[in-house]
Amino acid sequence: MKCLIAIVGPTAIGKSQLAMYLSRLLDEEIIGADSRQVYRYMDIGTAKPSLTDRRLVPHHLIDIINPDDAFSLAIYLQSAQEKIKDIQQKNKLPLLVGGSGLYVRAIVEGWTIPTAPPNYQLRQALEDEATWQGNAVLYEKLERIDPLSAQKIAPTNTRRIIRALEIYHATGQAPSTLQNKKPPDFPVLIIGLTAERADLYRRIDCRVDNMMEKGLVKEVNLLAEKGYSSSLPAMSSVGYRQIGDFLQGRLSLPLAIEQVKYETHRLARRQYAWFRLDNNKIHWLNADDGELEIKAGDLIKRFLQNEVL
Repeated sequence: MKCLIAIVGPTAIGKSQLAMYLSRLLDEEIIGADSRQVYRYMDIGTAKPSLTDRRLVPHHLIDIINPDDAFSLAIYLQSAQEKIKDIQQKNKLPLLVGGSGLYVRAIVEGWTIPTAPPNYQLRQALEDEATWQGNAVLYEKLERIDPLSAQKIAPTNTRRIIRALEIYHATGQAPSTLQNKKPPDFPVLIIGLTAERADLYRRIDCRVDNMMEKGLVKEVNLLAEKGYSSSLPAMSSVGYRQIGDFLQGRLSLPLAIEQVKYETHRLARRQYAWFRLDNNKIHWLNADDGELEIKAGDLIKRFLQNEVL
């Protein structure tokens, strides 16, 4: 049957490892749901699946754009929906894997995202306005034109506020009136991985240490040599921003590493907040359970047999 399985959870919890294990049991292809793994040249700091894994199992929506290319939820949504359809038409199982809750929800809930071409001149003007007058000025503009969108966007999230204003400028309509939901016409199973907070933080810290050993400093330096500015949204990602500060002499390396770990802990908490919105739809499994793979495989088997879960 045509269906979709999603594996979600916070960073470093083991989503990719579980996906690769399941590939031994299922005829699957993996679709990334990670807002940073889409960028080329950013491998270590985004913890991309290894090239070996990507040769063994087809992976999609990884390494598809350069760090200075424009990217949005609307682009991701269209691309992911096309990949899901293509995989299903090959009678294979699409496996959506990632920690970007916004991306996952957009897919499983069937969001319709307003599309408006980037207006870089307007963006720059709004960014300058926010710099000189503060985010509150832009947020007040959004509240006036689209109170519903303003309720869903944090007043400090300048990027999303500007994008909403950009959509309004291009279409003349409030972004919230252009957003609809049409759930997929096939069943979806969402498996969530979780762990005790202290265990998760240990996983994160080990991953950061491993990234440093693999050469994260060299990777960030190479990105700078390629001309990718530290002001780019891609380069503001956790890890890249702090190591960039080290390379520019603003932080010592030990302090940069400490900040990467701290900010990744914060990221994990935000990811949990996203997934809590769908708690009743997610089948949570403990990442430290010795029978994790067996339990995940059993869930999927029952799902594919149309059993009520």
